[in-house]
Amino acid sequence: MDSKSVVDTLEGRVSIRKHSGEGISDELLDQIIKASRRSPTSSNRQAFSYVVVRDAARKQKLYELVGNQGHVLSSDVFIAVCADNSRIMKACEMHGDKMVGSLENSIVAIVDAAIAGTSLSLAAESFGLGTVMVGGIRNHPLEVAELLKLPKGVFALFGMSIGWPAENPPQKPRMDPSLNVFKEEYKEVTEDQLREYDNQLAEHYRRQGRNTPDAAWTGIMASRLSVKKREHLKQELEQLGYNFE
Repeated sequence: MDSKSVVDTLEGRVSIRKHSGEGISDELLDQIIKASRRSPTSSNRQAFSYVVVRDAARKQKLYELVGNQGHVLSSDVFIAVCADNSRIMKACEMHGDKMVGSLENSIVAIVDAAIAGTSLSLAAESFGLGTVMVGGIRNHPLEVAELLKLPKGVFALFGMSIGWPAENPPQKPRMDPSLNVFKEEYKEVTEDQLREYDNQLAEHYRRQGRNTPDAAWTGIMASRLSVKKREHLKQELEQLGYNFE
C-alpha cells in the first residue's frame, strides 16, 4: 500500500471520529508503529511506550474512562501513548544507582512520548487511516494504569483512536501565521488579530450548522482555561513515579 508524502499528509489532516469498521491488518499496523519509533528522542532515552488495544472489552473500559467518546469503540485500534521512565529506572538499578525524580526527567519523558505519538498519527494518516488524539485518558490515570498493567514510571499521556474513515469533515482554519510564526524575535499579538481569528472560526462552524458564539476561539479558551481541570492529576502521576518539582 502506498503512502502520501509527509507534507501532503499534514496539509490534509483532520481529526476522524467516525470509522467504517474495516479492519487494519497487523502488517500495516506494524509498519506504522515501526516508522514512528524512529522519532527523535532525547539522548536516546526512548522514554515512551505504546499499548495497542484491540480487545473489545478493554476498549469498552477505556471508553468509559476517557469520558464516553464513541470513536474509542468504533476505532479498529486504540493506542495508549505513554511517557515511560521504567526502563531508565531499571537501567539505573542495574548499576547500583537510582533515577532522580525531577521536573526535567518528567518533561523529557512527556516530550519523547508526544513526539512519538505525533509521528504515529502522521504515519497512520499517510496510508489513509483516520486518527484522533484522546486527552481524556488523563481523566483517571491510576485506573488506566491498572487496566493496562502499567508499571512504576509509566503513565498514559494521551490515547489515539485509529480506523478507516467513515466521514470527511472540513478542516478547521488555523490561525494566521502572523500570530504564531515569528522571524528572529517574538511579536506579541493584538486583540484585533485574535478577534479576526474568532470571526474565521465562527464562520467555519456556522457553515457546519453549529450555533457558535462570535468569540469562537477566545471565548472558548477563556471559559475552558479560567477554571482548574484534573486537579487530581499531579498527585496521581506522582504515585505513578513522576515528579513535577
